[in-house]
Order: sequence, then structure tokens, then C-alpha cells
Amino acid sequence: MAYGTPSSEDEIAPYLADIRHGRPSRPEIVEKLKQRYRKIGGRSPLLEITNAQASALQKELNANREVGKVHVGMKHWHPYIHEVVPQILRDNPNRIIALVLAPHYSQMSIEGYKEALVKALSNSSSVQVDFVESWYDNPLFHQAVAEKVRDALRKFPSSEKVEVVFTAHSLPERILDLNNPYPSQLQASSRTVANLVGLRKWSFAYQSAGMTSVKWLGPDILEKLGSYSTGENVLVVPIGFVADHLEILYDIDVEAQEFAKDRGLRLIRTESLNTSRTFIQALADVVKRRLETS
Repeated sequence: MAYGTPSSEDEIAPYLADIRHGRPSRPEIVEKLKQRYRKIGGRSPLLEITNAQASALQKELNANREVGKVHVGMKHWHPYIHEVVPQILRDNPNRIIALVLAPHYSQMSIEGYKEALVKALSNSSSVQVDFVESWYDNPLFHQAVAEKVRDALRKFPSSEKVEVVFTAHSLPERILDLNNPYPSQLQASSRTVANLVGLRKWSFAYQSAGMTSVKWLGPDILEKLGSYSTGENVLVVPIGFVADHLEILYDIDVEAQEFAKDRGLRLIRTESLNTSRTFIQALADVVKRRLETS
């Protein structure tokens, strides 16, 4: 399961309304989002990448013996989770492993997927459903990110210092009142990757905060970049994301990149995990570990 993305400008307004539980967004917000999509070529590749990840995962899972079929369902756009569940049930499965393509748990995000799935399965109580709430601590996930970090670091002169900043999607600060594990899980997985790569120093920042008046988790990536001096090298590692989409292609590659250039910084980001071999193995490992549980 993944978040979902509009496939054309005409779908942006209803897409935002879906995120806002049917409430329409102000015209200026819709137009701002349209402009962002135009900056990345008019649409996000998220659905195509998610389908490719699902196909690669199915191949990996069934390499030695038939394990099952992998389906794709989106939370906020087609194919919706409720559209995909009937297809799954037609195969009469005795077990469903529900995996969100977001490694770190937050009640505000992950629970929405769970609610959508439970609602879609409301008339199918006989099917055993195993919902994977998080997989931030999976060793192969850490290895997959570490590989991308090493590759990106080679793009800088070996003699120069590089500031490494891990990032993830910000959430409203009120989640801290709920003892939400999201910040601590992000710190834990970032620390593990940093240790695998051998980074002596690294930092963390949030990105992609919503366009609302509430306070969001920080520091924001632009705030972090603003703290560096002219001429410094910065590597951004968006560890909270596993595919190219708007938050990567616009928020980092356009907005953060322009911000960095204005301040004389050299900014590079790690390639997204997408369908990298180790990442697909990580997803397969998450599923297999769950299958091994009773």
C-alpha cells in the first residue's frame, strides 16, 4: 500500500479533497500544487514505481516456491485499497499480509491504511489479516539505504567534508503528545545507516510539511540548509521515503536544490530505493518474517 497520487492536473483538486475527507481545498492551494507538479513534468511516477516494486517483490517471494500474489492499493487515489480488496478475495486467500511502503510508524499516517483495509474487508471476517505496522528496523532496509549513501558520497571529492542530513515527511507537532514512535524510529534507522556507512557526523531534518497553520515537526530541511556556510557540501538522505514522487522530485530536487544554490551550497541527494535489488529483498524479508509467525 502507498499514499496515492493524481495522474493529471484535473485530478489534483479531487485528490486533495480525498485527503481532507471530502472538504475542498482553497483555489490557491490547488493552484500551488499544480505548479509543483508542472515543475516535475506534470505528474508523479509513484504509481508506476509502486507497481514495479510489487512486481519485483512477487518475483522475489516466489523465487523458490509459490508464496502468493502481490497487489497494489492506494490510500488516497486509484487504485484505492477498497478497489483492490475484491480482486484479492476472488483468489480465496487464507491470509493477507498488509504492508505499507512507509518504514516508520505514525498513528496519523499508518492507522489510515489500516482503517481503509479493515473497512474494505468488513464482509470477509474469515480471512486472516496480518498488518505490518512498521519495518524501520529491518537490516536489509538499512543495507539498501546505506548502499545509496555510499554511492552518493562518491560524487563528492574525497578530500572534502560532507554534511549528511537524513530526512522524512514532517507531521503536526501534536503527535508528540500521543507518545508517537515516529521520531524515535526515524532517529534509530538513521543512526543504524550512519553506523553502517561509517559516518562520524550526521543530522536529521523534516521536510514536506503541510500547508496548514498548525505547528509541524522540525527542523525543516530549508532551515537546516540555511545553517550551513557558503561552499559547504550537503548530502540529503530521504530515509522516510522509498520511491520517487512529489516530495522527492519537487521538495528536494527543486525547492531544496534552488534554496541551496542561492546560498552557495552543493547539494546532492541519494537515489531513491525504488526497485533496487537490496530494497526488494528487504520487502521480501519483511513479508517472510510475518509469514513465519503463527
